[in-house]
Amino acid sequence: NSISPSGVSDRLFGVFPETNVRLYSVDRTGRRGVVFLSLDTTRPDLIAGGRWVVGVPYRLARMAYCESGARRLYTSTRRWPDAGASSSIEVRVGDSLSAGPLEHFLTARWGAHTVRIGRTWYVPNEHPAWTLRRVELIDFTDDGLLASVGLGDLSSRTPDHVAFSDGVPARFGLPVRSSTPRTR
Repeated sequence: NSISPSGVSDRLFGVFPETNVRLYSVDRTGRRGVVFLSLDTTRPDLIAGGRWVVGVPYRLARMAYCESGARRLYTSTRRWPDAGASSSIEVRVGDSLSAGPLEHFLTARWGAHTVRIGRTWYVPNEHPAWTLRRVELIDFTDDGLLASVGLGDLSSRTPDHVAFSDGVPARFGLPVRSSTPRTR
């Protein structure tokens, strides 16, 4: 699984903070994607639209981001549902990281798998290759965030992998049933 705090920038919606907890997926047709267990944000409009239209588990949170030199601090406290679950992540960002097979596996995802009206859907997206940087994890404090999505005390162990990206622009397409044959 992955926890990704970020500041999302979009021409339509502007800039807003978001923290997601996700799993990595491949459907029967071979499409690689992610399954979001939660997407916490400060934007009630995105929460309503994402939950209702596509079935993405957006949740309302009070969030903050602070940048000081190479240090980045992300904090989030859930307001709805499961009010009170929170997390804090502090990192020190370093030099460029050459993407190997693991980084490619984690970032070359071209969509998301969601469940809506009892069916699994694939929401395609396009984005350039992620530019990754080395990062030192200074602190990760989980106060119920992972437990709120069924991952118990996973945060009690050291992460298997940590990397940083300044972000990539992404465009999303229309959802298709996950059983729809892929087009080449």
